[in-house]
Amino acid sequence: MKIAIDGPAAAGKTTLAKRLAQQLGFLFVPTGAMYRAAALAHQRGIPLENTEIMVDKNGRVFLNGEDVTDLLANPELDDLSSRLAVDPQVRARLVELQRKIAEAGSVVMEGRDIGTVVLPDAEVKIFLWATLEERARRRHREQGGDFAEVLEALRRRDERDSTRACAPLRPAPDAVVVDTTDKTPDEVLAVVLKLVEEKRAGFVCRADS
Repeated sequence: MKIAIDGPAAAGKTTLAKRLAQQLGFLFVPTGAMYRAAALAHQRGIPLENTEIMVDKNGRVFLNGEDVTDLLANPELDDLSSRLAVDPQVRARLVELQRKIAEAGSVVMEGRDIGTVVLPDAEVKIFLWATLEERARRRHREQGGDFAEVLEALRRRDERDSTRACAPLRPAPDAVVVDTTDKTPDEVLAVVLKLVEEKRAGFVCRADS
């Protein structure tokens, strides 16, 4: 089974996807981290065609065989990855790598174009949402700094992600939109687990019919 989780920054995608994958025993694939790894490769001067990015069963990210997970929290990489993501060549390379990972088995993959571009045939598609102000509060709690600057950075990121010509951020037509603004991570997980179980039950019914 393939589960696609999309949504804007700080909507709770990574938290949900990681916990959901653990609950189901699926591979957790954080594609945002893969783009930050691509940004790191760019900083290091590694040509795109020589950039190999893989994810292990614990969600750790490897750049050309090196575990770079702990290097990816740098805010500079977050901004650079967003700018690189509008490059069609970069996106094509990352989509190729992400689909390769998904071919190996059941996955929970989170990002911004998973249900629309990377895994359009995913059995479960979730689009997480929260208000800009709530997402800014979450990001501010994680990273600190000036709240107004965090809010403005997220607003710019939303605009860039949703208006880019290549794979813009938007829900897939068959995605279930889950608003996380007033929900705890546990509540969000419960909602999505129910959706997954309903989908699984549907598979069983069709197989028995």
